[in-house]
Amino acid sequence: MTTFAHGREMAELVRSNDAVLLSFLAALCEDHGIVTALVDSNISVMEGSIGAFPRRLLVDAAHIDAARELLADAEADPVV
Repeated sequence: MTTFAHGREMAELVRSNDAVLLSFLAALCEDHGIVTALVDSNISVMEGSIGAFPRRLLVDAAHIDAARELLADAEADPVV
């Protein structure tokens, strides 16, 4: 669990190298009122943009179960 400066607790929903998948899942969650944050996206500067390090999609911890249900409904297989 991660707490951001504004005090919102966030939980990891998905870890992936697939930027398109992460974008889709973030939009899906946001469309259903679930706050998201994409973290580790700036690591590509350190790795030379080869995609070796996965990015993490975090969601509001209070809505993690709803977000997981959305993933199941969308038939998206999270890698956590």
